[in-house]
Amino acid sequence: MSVDTPHRIVLLRHAKADWPEVSDHDRPLAERGRADAPVAGRRLAAAGIVPDLALCSSAVRTRETWKLAVHELPQRPRTVYEERMYEASLGELIALVNETPGDVADLLLIGHNPGMHAMADALAGGAEGDALSRMNRSGFPTSSIAVLSFNGSWKSVEHGVATLVDFWAPHA
Repeated sequence: MSVDTPHRIVLLRHAKADWPEVSDHDRPLAERGRADAPVAGRRLAAAGIVPDLALCSSAVRTRETWKLAVHELPQRPRTVYEERMYEASLGELIALVNETPGDVADLLLIGHNPGMHAMADALAGGAEGDALSRMNRSGFPTSSIAVLSFNGSWKSVEHGVATLVDFWAPHA
C-alpha cells in the first residue's frame, strides 16, 4: 500500500460501564452500554467503515463493547486485544498507531478517555464541517466515534497530521 493512500484512524470509546466492586480493569458494561455498543457498530457500518485491524484495550468493558459492536459490521476485522491501550497516555497511543503494519488502510482503536478524546484532538490538524466543535462540545462520551483521515505512513502519525472527518455520539 502506497504512503499516498488515504488512511483512516477510527477511535471508539467503550460503552457505558457499570461500577461493581471489582478492579477498574474488570468493570463490565452497564445496561445502557450493552444497548449503545451495537448502535455504535451500526453507525460504523452505515458510514462504510470496516477496519482492516482493530486494536482493543484488554479491559473488560472495551472487550464487551467490541464484541457487541463488531456483530453489526459486514465482516469482522483482525482484532488484537492490546494491554498497552489500558490507561494509555496520548504518546503511548500514538506509538501504538506508529506500529501499524503498512498493509492496513483503516485502523480502529477501542479504548478509554481521556486517551480517545486526547488522540482525536491532537491528531486533528483540521476538521470537516462542525465535527471538531461537536466533539469538543460533547466531551467524547461513552460509545462515541471519531474518524480521522490522513495521507502518509503509519509511522508518520503525529500531532496535527489528520483531518477529523466525522464525530458521532449516541446521545448527543
